[in-house]
Amino acid sequence: MPRVLFVFTGGTISMRFDPATGGAVPALSGEEILAYDPGLRTFADLEVIDFGRFPGPHMTPDRMWALSELIAQQIARPEIDGIVVTHGTDTLEETAYLLDLRHTSPKPVAFVGAIRNSSELGYDGPANLRAAQRTVLQPQARNQGVFVVLNQMIHAASEVTKTSTQQLDTFQSPLFGPLGMVDDDRVLFGRQLAIRPTIATPAWETRVDIVTMYAGADSRFVDYAREQGAQGLVIEGTGRGNVPPAAVPGIQRALDGGLPVVVASRCAHGRILDTYAYSGSGHDLRQRGVLLAGTLNPAKARIKLMLALGRTRDAGEIRRLMEDGAY
Repeated sequence: MPRVLFVFTGGTISMRFDPATGGAVPALSGEEILAYDPGLRTFADLEVIDFGRFPGPHMTPDRMWALSELIAQQIARPEIDGIVVTHGTDTLEETAYLLDLRHTSPKPVAFVGAIRNSSELGYDGPANLRAAQRTVLQPQARNQGVFVVLNQMIHAASEVTKTSTQQLDTFQSPLFGPLGMVDDDRVLFGRQLAIRPTIATPAWETRVDIVTMYAGADSRFVDYAREQGAQGLVIEGTGRGNVPPAAVPGIQRALDGGLPVVVASRCAHGRILDTYAYSGSGHDLRQRGVLLAGTLNPAKARIKLMLALGRTRDAGEIRRLMEDGAY
């Protein structure tokens, strides 16, 4: 029988209502969560690692890195056929993308979570766990990197994002759609990724900040991030990757100081491109040396830049890692 490792890190899937605090808190161990669906053990032999009981916002870069190291060690074991990782949905897409950029094994890894805690009617954790387990056991799942599986849909870690605060179908891949779905009788893959870059590095740079642009934004927060020791910046621009002209001097100061600066978009989906040529436009920023995030949202652009900086401080190599092989 195949063997699947479940790594539990916390999140809503591990929570239940606590009368003392008046809200949901992490409480369940991995084995307690698995007990909601005894049928999981009919599909595969299971192993369990309790990495922690962290709500999504409590996942730090250090914890994310430690988790990625653990997964790399475990996936290398010949008896392990696939890994399912539970995670708080608030930051799930960031950790999943980190693992995807580091994942070189043909064996699949699937991230899963829950929108409703175990005290709520319609607790979706067990169904999501079963869907994720069935996904990693499929031969078609090999050589596709890291998945995010919720609400019976299979998404690529590089493309998926959380779109709603409470809907069960919150995880969507807005630009290209899901990779497949988990149905009652079988797991269906409709497509595969055409591009899936990886970045090999023994460490990453955690001091990368995101600065959001808005109507009337200036250089204050860009300057502050640089002055406080940021080693790289992601600018959450508007539209195609544009910023107000008053923000340009701060971005230029960051570039002059040797900081790599990446521009992504605050839009729900779409691609960064230097289409416009006015002051503060994507073309203006590009000419100054700002890197383009492609289709990555700001949070994922930050993850990728953190890895790129962990590997090298050479500006040309960072540009290659950030932009080559990207949509």
